Amino acid sequence: MADFDIPLLRSFVAVSRSGSISRAAGQVGRTQSAISMQMKRLEAVVGQPITRRSAGGVALTAAGERLLVHAERILGTHDAAVAHLSGAGLRGAISFGCPEDYLAAYFPDLLKRFSVLHAGIDIEIVCAPTVELRHLLQRRRIDLAVVSVPADTAGADILRREPFVWVASHPAPALLRISPLPLALSAVGTLDHAAAIGAVESAGIAHRIAFASNSLAGLIAVTRSGEAVSVVTRCAVPLDLHVLEDALPALPSVGVSLAYASVRPTPLVTAFGDFTADWLSRSDA
Repeated sequence: MADFDIPLLRSFVAVSRSGSISRAAGQVGRTQSAISMQMKRLEAVVGQPITRRSAGGVALTAAGERLLVHAERILGTHDAAVAHLSGAGLRGAISFGCPEDYLAAYFPDLLKRFSVLHAGIDIEIVCAPTVELRHLLQRRRIDLAVVSVPADTAGADILRREPFVWVASHPAPALLRISPLPLALSAVGTLDHAAAIGAVESAGIAHRIAFASNSLAGLIAVTRSGEAVSVVTRCAVPLDLHVLEDALPALPSVGVSLAYASVRPTPLVTAFGDFTADWLSRSDA
């Protein structure tokens, strides 16, 4: 077998993460035809197909999935060695996932500070609910993500805990006298949805789902309209909405954690993850 070429591996990782030849071409600064040619050259080295056409674009074969593990490790070691020997510091690109509420609450200052320390790093941000982020991590479309976990999850490395709260457009909304109580919640399967339904059912409160969406902006918009009561993390409550402290059953907290696509993340991903973990674990973050 011939030796692996670093540019080929870099293009391959870009294709695997983006699922598209055209998007990968834009990421690595090459033409689509050049990327296609690189994939053929890499397949010649491996001796079998590493990509296949799919309904969504380009997917990896079983051999491609195995190659991806080694490619990420090789590139991580290569980039770390170049940075160390050149004295240039960390450089490269990270694909990072984060739920909308945490992104708005914590990451403007975090990203600004990190970019000051590491000016040579490009960060692509994917904003999505935890359930979608875990799917992207599994497919290695992103490098790492901030995710929500039950606050009492055994063995979880929880960086901070965020309380869920009931919010409404008025501090004493007339909605509370309506039966069934109209709720605006995230989709079934999310932690905030489960917390809300569990609380009202335990208290025997009749309810209905008036609006369901994984978009925080959508939930906030419906809540502002006065048509429903919603549940969000306290850090995500806008100034014009009101937290209903005692009008409805108490809600649990949610744990905030970091998840990685690889068990051996690159030095670049590790540096960003360590910085993020330190930032989020601070009481004043």
